[in-house]
Amino acid sequence: MTESKTRAPFGTWKSPVQASDIASGTIRLGQVFVDTAPGAEGEPEKPSIYWLEGRPSEGGRTVIVRSEAGAEPEDILPAPFDARSLVHEYGGAAMTVHRSKIYFVNYKDQRLYFLEKGAEPRAITASGPWRYADMAVSKDGRYMVCVLEEHSEQGKEPENKIALIDLQLQAGTVEPRTIARGHDFYACPRFSPSGDELVYLAWNHPNMPWDGTYLYRAAIGADFTLEEPRLIAGEGGEESVFQPSYSPSGVLHFISDCDGFWNLFRLEGDRPVRILPDLARREFGMPLWVFGMSTYAFLADGSIVAASNDLGVWHLGLLKSKDCSYNEFDRSNGSARAYTEFAFVVSNGVSTAMLAGSPVSPMAVVSLEPGSGAFTVLRQNTTIELDPGYMSRPEVIEFPTTGGKTAYAFYYPPLNRDFEGEKDELPPLLVKSHGGPTGSTSTTLNLACQYWTSRGFAVVDVNYGGSTGYGREYMKRLEGNWGVVDVDDCENAALYLVREGKVDGERLAITGGSAGGYTTLCVLTFKDSFRAGASHFGIGDLESLALETHKFESRYGDRLVGPYPERKDLYYERSPINFTDRLSCPLIVFQGLEDKVVPPSQAEAMVKALREKMLPVAYLAYEGEQHGFRKADNIKRTLEAEFYFYCRIFGIQPADRIEPVPIDNLKSGAPA
Repeated sequence: MTESKTRAPFGTWKSPVQASDIASGTIRLGQVFVDTAPGAEGEPEKPSIYWLEGRPSEGGRTVIVRSEAGAEPEDILPAPFDARSLVHEYGGAAMTVHRSKIYFVNYKDQRLYFLEKGAEPRAITASGPWRYADMAVSKDGRYMVCVLEEHSEQGKEPENKIALIDLQLQAGTVEPRTIARGHDFYACPRFSPSGDELVYLAWNHPNMPWDGTYLYRAAIGADFTLEEPRLIAGEGGEESVFQPSYSPSGVLHFISDCDGFWNLFRLEGDRPVRILPDLARREFGMPLWVFGMSTYAFLADGSIVAASNDLGVWHLGLLKSKDCSYNEFDRSNGSARAYTEFAFVVSNGVSTAMLAGSPVSPMAVVSLEPGSGAFTVLRQNTTIELDPGYMSRPEVIEFPTTGGKTAYAFYYPPLNRDFEGEKDELPPLLVKSHGGPTGSTSTTLNLACQYWTSRGFAVVDVNYGGSTGYGREYMKRLEGNWGVVDVDDCENAALYLVREGKVDGERLAITGGSAGGYTTLCVLTFKDSFRAGASHFGIGDLESLALETHKFESRYGDRLVGPYPERKDLYYERSPINFTDRLSCPLIVFQGLEDKVVPPSQAEAMVKALREKMLPVAYLAYEGEQHGFRKADNIKRTLEAEFYFYCRIFGIQPADRIEPVPIDNLKSGAPA
């Protein structure tokens, strides 16, 4: 017998998904690492799995967590230490482990530290103008190589290098020794199994790592000097190489998009050979926004556990080294999760772990038994258990867009086991524009998305042209067209759903963070289909961004828009701040006051213009927050404030009592 539902206007439904629970009960899972610890005399070695957890409930502190067989995961980094690197500002790979010896970058002072079980962390490096990331320890444990970012002169662009750390020198006094320099950026320094050579990635302005990188290999000489590096892949600067790794037998493997998709290659002599030609249109790589990202890992026999993306959905399989056969793991084996998202795939040859998630299960640290294909969940990013009756599943949609092309998105219909909409009413739609803009949205269960759908909003998460997961050509759609292609695709996704009769064309809203915030502001300025929007630390002035942002992204606009200042005209034409006269709908803006990626001046200039134009506008600025919010109170406030804002604009009476948001120039709307 079907339970009857209460009819109520969309947006007014009572939901068990609360912003306070999402903020305090959700953590950020990051880098995963597998180590083999020496066993006691006569006992076998013990594998341990490590990962990083960012905890809003601890003010955003990132903790190192360890899981050993048969034991509950344990925190091993005491407060106030915070494992987080600021290289490239986005950081990543702030930890490495070598036979139970843990090394990490501490956020507050950006020094390298050493940690052993039962002891307080102690500094390795001296204080100085250095930031560290992406560390690897030599086989004998004597040396560490890492990416170094040196901030030596005020107002001058920092210098990036590959550096050597001698771990036997006196703790707290070690200064990094440069072993590779000359390129604007570096990543992925990795030792060969024999320890006699080093590989690494490098690239130069105006490229980002997904545009073009160089893969180098260099022999390690006396006193750990690198002999002349040899270029292995990336000649010409228009080939993106990702995750160089050695097999147990010493064969260099890497991922390259030289054929249009990020495919897996191995080096045979001096010749790169694609391993899986039958999967040439799969993406085995991803954009290197943070250090330490990995999509494949070697087992002891040389087999490879590899994740690949097919039109936005990830798959995991086992590549046998002998015959190059590739078999995907049963997507439901060991659980009903049917994982569709994988990241940080790692192995020490025996134990294999990664992050994995699905539309019905949140992102989690999982271990994999390659023989059976069974997964074991070690930690989920939320403790919240959501009833399936409040869980909207994404529908893959392909929709027509400008120029006769096709774009992609995930559509989430409103769903609540207790409610249904009024007869002849269609739900309001929230369009989500992901950040990057080079990146993609995820199919993994996102409680913040369910917050909206369980209250009666529809959501469409757009992988606009420029997103990854669809090949280099799709990603390159945005080249020279940022603020055009992404804007058209987000609008066309909404209009497609209106034509399909799924959503109310008079109640369309758009939201996005960072680059997604820029797309949001452009849509609201240069289009007229939407009635409200939210910019989370979004870009309003492309010229200011080009002049003020950090080194990693300082030339990003050269490809996305045009070289600056030569094409200053384009930067002006595509900056919403210059055309506020065209903006005719309400906006709420969220901003961290310590944001170095998109400075607060961008948000403040946009808000000032809206106030002067007498448009409804709300502005929430947070002390102590950077690019993306990490504190539980601010995460809660942001989610509720955005919902409250749309309810006021669309005339919806929310079921929850929400702290009011001051909205300038608002003359009508639902009562607070």
